[in-house]
Amino acid sequence: MSDLRLGYLNSVQLIGRLVADPELRYTQKGAPVCDFRIASSRRYKNRETGEQQEETLFINVVAWRRQAELANDFLNKGSAVLIEGRLRSRQWESAQGEKRSAIEVVARRIQFLDLPPSGTTTTEPTSDSDEELKDDGAVDTPF
Repeated sequence: MSDLRLGYLNSVQLIGRLVADPELRYTQKGAPVCDFRIASSRRYKNRETGEQQEETLFINVVAWRRQAELANDFLNKGSAVLIEGRLRSRQWESAQGEKRSAIEVVARRIQFLDLPPSGTTTTEPTSDSDEELKDDGAVDTPF
């Protein structure tokens, strides 16, 4: 239980659909990085009215290296994905001098859910690192 003590576990699993096409870019050192956003919903029953309700969250996801390239090549708006990763907080200053912040998921593993199971292979995710350039976890490849 040494690493599972309060405050040491940062793990996320989400299923959702891309709300726009992914955007691939490269760092100054040439490492591919892909940003995309997913919508993930949950349904529940309102205790007061008994009616079914739906809540949708929009989550930013970042993928690195080969995983970024595969996400860019095979995902598009509407694609269903399962994301396993960790949360990361970023802060920056806008062009107008306003302080901004965001929480996003750094993907360790992306599973493409719209592809037929017989046409995909799954590899085990690699261990996470604090350096984003080493966040090149496994991806289900579509061939």
